[in-house]
Amino acid sequence: MLSLLGLVGGLLLLIILTIRGMNLFIAAPLCALIVALTSGIPVFVGETNFVGAYMDGFSGFIAAWFFMFLLGSLFGKFMEDTGAADAVARWIISKLGMKHAVVAVVMACAILTYGGVSVFVVAFSVYPMALSLFKDADLPRRFIPAALAFGSVTFTMTSAGSPEIQNWIPIKYLSTSPFAAWEVSLVVAIFMASFGYWWLKRMIKKALDNGERFEHRDSDPAIPERDYPHPMTGIIPLLVVLVLSFSFHESLQQLALIVALGGGVLTLMAINFKHFHNLNGAISAGTTGALVAIGNTSAVVGFGTVAKSTEAFQVAVEIMTQLPGNELIGAAVAVSVIAGLTGSASGGQAIALPLIGPHYMDQGVDPEQLHRIVSISSGALDSLPHNGYVVTTIRAICGETHQRAYWAVGALTVVVPLIGLAMAVALFNWF
Repeated sequence: MLSLLGLVGGLLLLIILTIRGMNLFIAAPLCALIVALTSGIPVFVGETNFVGAYMDGFSGFIAAWFFMFLLGSLFGKFMEDTGAADAVARWIISKLGMKHAVVAVVMACAILTYGGVSVFVVAFSVYPMALSLFKDADLPRRFIPAALAFGSVTFTMTSAGSPEIQNWIPIKYLSTSPFAAWEVSLVVAIFMASFGYWWLKRMIKKALDNGERFEHRDSDPAIPERDYPHPMTGIIPLLVVLVLSFSFHESLQQLALIVALGGGVLTLMAINFKHFHNLNGAISAGTTGALVAIGNTSAVVGFGTVAKSTEAFQVAVEIMTQLPGNELIGAAVAVSVIAGLTGSASGGQAIALPLIGPHYMDQGVDPEQLHRIVSISSGALDSLPHNGYVVTTIRAICGETHQRAYWAVGALTVVVPLIGLAMAVALFNWF
């Protein structure tokens, strides 16, 4: 009982401290320590101890993602410094009009995500253009994280055909394909895209009606008007990233992102070299930003690693994976809750699927239906305030606070996917 109270209490405290803006290098290990102590996990000694478990999660994430974060951050900073992001943004505004600035950001993220680019990298890559679009359209910048997240981790990340890992993990356990249950997936994706976009526009309109406008900051890139390159010099590097990622994601898997981003950075430098405003400054800012971003995310991953080591977590997983009643509802609840506890969509799947996959398939559940439910459900409660992607996008990339930006992010990445999940369950049970 104490272990369960510590697990829930530690998670709630982490969410509260994150929203209040506490430094995650302090908040995450502090909350993880509470979880460990209430579960009887020793701090320093023993086969499983707090320091070892936390640092395994922390260092493991850095080892797996460092080059992607570094190259993604450099790509974004180079887009800013050369003026390529501003050039693309102004071209879009001239063609579509200011009223379509939001949809341009969402669609850019959706195309890159569905093309196989990691959601972390998409945020780094599209943010400079999003900043320019919101600036030119005079929209409140606190909604940029919501636009980035909505286009990346909702109707694209978990849909049929998506090359993102959240759509591929179930294949290993269910022997399905990435296009499993594509008919229902298409209906749900269209709903999430249309309803979420309507909601985002409504939130922005309400803010505008209340007098909010774009707020300039001293840290924003100041690129002289004469330095703007041709818009295609910003679009071509994005296409290079998209094409290389899509071409190599099956053969190289996660390493394909290094190839794709490396190609994007080199292409951007080659065709825009003369437009660099301050190359050394961009490199410095990009590397520092990458370290801050991956550090914040790793701090939260460390918390999840400690949480997974507790007895309460193992009990919770066992309960969640043996829920009575409709099997698809049971799978949806199990994956959603575990993803919420770990702050990771892929983590929720990897923990739940070895247990619920064989269990439900033995009961005659259609593996394609189970695949789609698991995929969609993993992308809902995983986006609570302590989620690594959320923390990175809001704080490290966009320079916002959770108090200002998270509520819009939560509405679009938690509420909208939950409604889409309920729709998918209903469709599978009715037809």
